[in-house]
Amino acid sequence: MADARLTTSSFLVLGIIDKLGDASAYDVKVEAGRTVAPFWSVPHAQVYAQCDRLLAAGMLTQVRQESRRNRRVLTLTDEGRRALRQWLADPEFVPVEARERGILKLWFGARPEQLAPAQFAEHESILGKYGQLAEDVGELLTPGQREALEFGIRYERMMVDFWDWVRRRDERASGR
Repeated sequence: MADARLTTSSFLVLGIIDKLGDASAYDVKVEAGRTVAPFWSVPHAQVYAQCDRLLAAGMLTQVRQESRRNRRVLTLTDEGRRALRQWLADPEFVPVEARERGILKLWFGARPEQLAPAQFAEHESILGKYGQLAEDVGELLTPGQREALEFGIRYERMMVDFWDWVRRRDERASGR
């Protein structure tokens, strides 16, 4: 099954297992939640399904650890490592799909005076968390990880600015 169609979630699993060396599906889920979830979330059921698909496709191998509740530990095969490296080297552009519920609600007529304060506060809170993370572990991150964190910081900064702008709709309308 070497011609299996790999998705971004497939590469997320391959990338995390590559970084960890070997991992259970649970380890992948935890590491994804700890690291990439702010910019690429993946439901835990999808992690388990991807592990099974990648195993069947020959991209992963598994060893059962009987001492730990028959836990299966997954490792990249040469084929999995090769697929990951090819994906990392592919400069293809895929437009971002910003799945912001607040924006969708605005589109369908939500009242900005009700929506904007909560959205502003949440994005400001996330921005603070990212800033704290950069301060706490910024030097320990690889350049790519630091750049991904910087993306999160800049995105949240933009969302804070946007919701502040929405909050000031009445001011803009009256020309104040």
